[in-house]
Parts: sequence; C-alpha cells; structure tokens
Amino acid sequence: MAARTGLLGYISTVDGSVMRRANWWHAPRWIRVWMICATRGGDGWLWYAIALTLLFFGGPARWAALGAGALAAGSGIAIFRRLKRSIRRPRPCSLEAHCWARLLPPDQFSFPSGHSITAFAVAVPLGEFYPDMALGLIFCAASIAASRILLGMHYLSDVLAGSLIGTLLGYAAYAAMR
Repeated sequence: MAARTGLLGYISTVDGSVMRRANWWHAPRWIRVWMICATRGGDGWLWYAIALTLLFFGGPARWAALGAGALAAGSGIAIFRRLKRSIRRPRPCSLEAHCWARLLPPDQFSFPSGHSITAFAVAVPLGEFYPDMALGLIFCAASIAASRILLGMHYLSDVLAGSLIGTLLGYAAYAAMR
C-alpha cells in the first residue's frame, strides 16, 4: 500500500504543478483561440460534422466506420459518467482560478476527462477505417485533450487516463466492426 500511496502522491504533485503552470500561463491569443475552439469541437460539434461528411462521402466503409465511432463513443460516455460519480475528484477550476479562461465545466467532477475519452474513442476507429485522415483525426483528438488542461478543466492525469481509455475503446470498436 505504501508504494501505491507514493505513486498517487507523485501523480498528485505532478498534476498540481501542471495545473498551476497552465492556470497562470498567459498564452498567446492564437493558442487561447485554438484551445477554446478545440474544446468546443470536443463538445460534439466536430464529431457530428465529420460523421455527416462521412455519411455522404465515406464510401463503402462509412457504415462500419460510423458504427465503430458511435460504439466507442457511447461506451466511453457510459464509462466516464460512472467513473466520475464513483471517484468524485474536484476539477482544477473549482480549486484555483484560471488567469484567462472563463468557460464553465460541463459537470463538477474531473476524473477521467470525458472530452478526451470521446475524442480518442472516435478518432481512433475512424482513422483505422480512413488511414488518410488518421493524422488529422489524432491531431484533433490531441488538441481537444490538451485544451482540457490548458483551460483549467482537468488535471494531466485525467486527460492521460481519458485518452488511454478512449484509444482502447476505439481499437476495440474497430476490431468489432471491421
């Protein structure tokens, strides 16, 4: 148990350090705009637009790809809602004010990052079905994940855990639907 407490203590220390640096970093305007757009896209708008585009122009793989993305995202939403209610970790923005971001969080709990889970849960299977889009999809997912830290909504460990869960769900959904 001492090793676990030590590891959790280390993670908490790193999370606090990253949070304070992100909260007090006066980011250039272009980064602020990028992060706000990324987090808003991660609210679902980006994925709905991509799904609609694939529906019309996705070729024969579109139904399997959209099914895999929906399966992974739906599973991810169920998982993060359950984990957030169980773990009940307060968000960084509830503990310390952010120097420039004024967005309101979608709920009160932080672990894991639902935006990160959903972003990678959708990006991974779509990237597997459409390899030419993979780099752009992963860039979008990583931007969404980074935005959650830089906007003071999540700790680093929330985003890393969410990204890992989303990636695993994405590969599992791709394997189930290909």
